[in-house]
Amino acid sequence: MKKRLIAIICYSLFWLAFFFVARLFFILVQYHSSFHNSIGGLLGTFWHGSKLDISTIGYYLIIPMLLAIPGIYFSGKWYRIFLRWFTYVLIVFSSIIIVSDANLYSYWGFRMDFTPMLYLKTPGEAMASVSTMKIILFLITTGLLASLFIYLYNKLIDKLFSDFYRIRYWLPGILFFMILCGALLIPIRGGFGVAPINAGTVYFSKKMFLNHTAINAVWNVGTAAFAQRPVKNPYVFGDIQEAKSIVDSLTVKRGNPGKVLNIDRPDIIIIVLESFSGYLIGPLGGDSLVTPSINRYAREGILFSEFYASGTRTDKAIPAILGGYPAQPAQSIIKEPKKSQSLPSLVKILIENGYQSSFWYGGEINFANFNSFVIGSGFHDIITKNNFNPVNYNSKWGVHDHILFQALKDSMKTVKEPFLKVVLTLSSHEPFDVPMEPVFVGSDILSKYKNSIYYTDKTLGSFFDWAKGTDWWKNTLIILVADHCARIYSDMPNYKQNVFKIPMLWIGGALSKRDIRIEKLGSQVDIPITVLDQLGIFGSFPFSKDLLSDQSKSFAFYTYNEGFGFITDSSAVGYDLKSRMPVLSEGKDPGSAEKKGKAYLQVLFDDYLKR
Repeated sequence: MKKRLIAIICYSLFWLAFFFVARLFFILVQYHSSFHNSIGGLLGTFWHGSKLDISTIGYYLIIPMLLAIPGIYFSGKWYRIFLRWFTYVLIVFSSIIIVSDANLYSYWGFRMDFTPMLYLKTPGEAMASVSTMKIILFLITTGLLASLFIYLYNKLIDKLFSDFYRIRYWLPGILFFMILCGALLIPIRGGFGVAPINAGTVYFSKKMFLNHTAINAVWNVGTAAFAQRPVKNPYVFGDIQEAKSIVDSLTVKRGNPGKVLNIDRPDIIIIVLESFSGYLIGPLGGDSLVTPSINRYAREGILFSEFYASGTRTDKAIPAILGGYPAQPAQSIIKEPKKSQSLPSLVKILIENGYQSSFWYGGEINFANFNSFVIGSGFHDIITKNNFNPVNYNSKWGVHDHILFQALKDSMKTVKEPFLKVVLTLSSHEPFDVPMEPVFVGSDILSKYKNSIYYTDKTLGSFFDWAKGTDWWKNTLIILVADHCARIYSDMPNYKQNVFKIPMLWIGGALSKRDIRIEKLGSQVDIPITVLDQLGIFGSFPFSKDLLSDQSKSFAFYTYNEGFGFITDSSAVGYDLKSRMPVLSEGKDPGSAEKKGKAYLQVLFDDYLKR
């Protein structure tokens, strides 16, 4: 029995070494600025992160420990053979998660959870943002990591389980190992406390990257996979009635809408720009060489210069833009048709008022459950990659933007007015491969990203220049708005304002005012009410406000997987929901901004659960 116990201890230490190397691998891949001159912080990630490592090992030991109980009575080599192959599977599974997590973090800013698995219903589109070289490197790295630890297991651990024979006094042995099995609850739960361990338990630093580094990615994926959908609001910060009162005061819609249109029923084109980050847009203070067309047309339209994305992905942007519904931190309402189809809809309201509607996207409409949402919105026509000749599938995501806009041009030679057209671009999505000679020379990711933005900007400029010569231009309002930013580098904090600031530009012949900037803070959820107030059409969007009203409040709310941000004219706060503490606190009264942000999130999730 003593030999068995020693073997299991060594087996546990083997996995502890595995997760030590995994954390070291993550650090080497990221090489984050938080580690500069911070040996203590580096060591802290290993010390504090060991809590989740040990919890994961506890889960890994459940099956081997249970099977060790009958092994007390039955002799033979079956247990050694089982454990060998069981360990091989776990090593490969864990290696895939670890290498994937290290690559995804650079773009998402949070440790891998179950989110990527939600996209595997459409694996082709899920892989479209990954270059062939990255796939090759992923396979090589995963293979090397798995091979290394399979070798170490065979060399150091496997032989420890070679001589297990039936124990003479088998009953005490069985009772002993049953007690050990029960004792696994202690490391799995993280101790004897009432509340089980969670990711926030390992947070120890004011530098959020160090806290993220302490998280065990395998534990994070596993707990997210088996977690039940919330039936209670996890974001309760106070009395719900008080929270609703705060939200109602923020989204007041009374007042003068400030008319900027010269026609009551304009044609409307909403162009959702993939990954157009505010920090690259010329009129927003970015590189003026990247967006020459937007620079030019900003002088002919209305630029909303303090505008923010509601979330971090397209599947969170579309319900915000078309349904006025804010993104939730860890959920995505578009993936739950029963809930998403209950949302208020700008599209449905415009259809009820005589608009002909169409949705245009050059990619796979089934990705992230877009198809359900688009169909549920009531669009008369839905154009996707399936409407294009496969010979034009020259992008990993589908057809490039210039092909999509050429098809849009062709369809608009004869149009029935008024019309609503929603266009979702895709060429500026990772891996940023576009069909043009590079304008910004370099193989680094920022240069490739700039080139992709430049290409789509050029496509837009050509389309607008053509549209100016059409009969319908004088009646048209075009709304350019990004879906989200692109987080290019891992040292861009995922809670900062610049990771959410995006462009929104109104242009077209239907505008009565031009070359002006709206500096009121707002976000994608404000689009439906702002548009409908211009048309004099009533719409009920409880989280939306009119950005052109003289009475609406100036604020923006956004969420990321692990928290939220709330910005006012005088303050800004970023709040981490795992540690339950602010990670960003700026301005005159960040406490007030935090209180409003908490109320907003509490009311939002309460509404989400009831749908």
